[in-house]
Amino acid sequence: MFVVGLTGGIGSGKTAATDYLAQLGITIVDADLASRVVVEPGQPALQAIAERFGDHVIAKDGALDRRALREIVFADPDALKALEGITHPAIGQELRNQIAASKSPYTVLVSPLLFETSQKDLVQRTLVIDAPAELQVKRTMARDQVPEEQVAAIMKAQLERTQRLDQADDVVENHGSLQRLHDQLDVLHKLYLDLASHHS
Repeated sequence: MFVVGLTGGIGSGKTAATDYLAQLGITIVDADLASRVVVEPGQPALQAIAERFGDHVIAKDGALDRRALREIVFADPDALKALEGITHPAIGQELRNQIAASKSPYTVLVSPLLFETSQKDLVQRTLVIDAPAELQVKRTMARDQVPEEQVAAIMKAQLERTQRLDQADDVVENHGSLQRLHDQLDVLHKLYLDLASHHS
C-alpha cells in the first residue's frame, strides 16, 4: 500500500485537506482518531494511564478525562514522555490495522506528530499543510474557543515550522481560499495516483 503522511501545525488546515481528499475517494487514516480509540474504556492503554497518572484522570463514566490529563502533561515534560510511552505503541498498531484495511489507490495517514514519532515509518511520502503562525493562532482560537496562550503552548510543543518543512516531500500553502487549497491538492492527487500505480 502506498501511504502519504499528511501533517502540519495546529490550525494549518489538515482537516480541510483530508476532507477534500476523502471526497476524491481516498481513505484517510487519522492518528488523532486512533489515539481516541486506544484510550476507550476497556482498552489496555486506558488502564495503563490510570495506573500511571491516578484515577482522577478517569471521568465518572469510565472514559478518559482529557482535560485533567492535558493539564498534567503540558506542565511536565516527563509526564508527557510517560504518556507517549503508553499510547504511541498502541496508536501505531491501530494505524497499521487501518492502513492494511484500506481499499483506495493510495492511503493518507494524517498525523500532527508524523515527524516526531515512529509514524513516519508507515509512510512512503510526506505532505505538509503549511500556514503562517499568526493564521494558525487565529484559526485555532476561533475553532476551539481557546485563549491565545493555550494555542501558543500547543504550538510550542509541536515541531518547529521550519523543521517540518525541511522534512516534507510536498508542501501545500494554505493561507488563501479553499479553492486554492483544492487546486494544489488536485495536482498532488494525480502525482500520488501515479506513484501508487508504480509502487509494489
